[in-house]
Amino acid sequence: MGFYREQVLPRLVDRACRSSSLDCWRAEVTEGLTGRVVEVGFGSGLNADYYPAEVELVLAVEPAAIARKLAEKRITRSAVAVEHVGMDGQSIPLDDNSCDSALSTFTLCTIPDVRQALNELRRVMRPGARFHFLEHGLAPDPAVATWQRRLEPWQRRFADGCHLTRDPVAIVSEAGFTIEHIEQRYAKGPKAWSWFSAGTATSPR
Repeated sequence: MGFYREQVLPRLVDRACRSSSLDCWRAEVTEGLTGRVVEVGFGSGLNADYYPAEVELVLAVEPAAIARKLAEKRITRSAVAVEHVGMDGQSIPLDDNSCDSALSTFTLCTIPDVRQALNELRRVMRPGARFHFLEHGLAPDPAVATWQRRLEPWQRRFADGCHLTRDPVAIVSEAGFTIEHIEQRYAKGPKAWSWFSAGTATSPR
């Protein structure tokens, strides 16, 4: 799985996640980001075209070398500077209270200890800062959820630990963030993978 995980999967994720059908979602979730933004799961830089002018610097956390390589052209053409600062969202090498905003897109589904990652985000975000997230997760329809549970062992095996049945809104709330806004609906595509949650939450003051 080493070659597949390191060389093949990042390219597959890049191809799947750069669908034009996701453009509106990325534009929505990045709206309102300001100042120094820590982005966990930066991937191949697919959000780079959507950072608003109020963003001064994006501090990228991304483990996959191929994804970082794929991101180079997107970073170059971006009006916002991007600095790669770490590889593990569970241990972010940034100072306490040093970020004005945080961003995560299609990442909370995969991080092994997602609660630790959210604790790290809380640590590096200033009090009252806003966390923007766009994630897929557990669908509200029982029939779809049943299929998600059946497919999840295969999904985790072939998508580097990606879960289909995590509830991102509940996870963010349980980590101590206050949900400020949330929009949930099916995106285009198979329902087991396309129940999306786009929202913002504030860190504790």
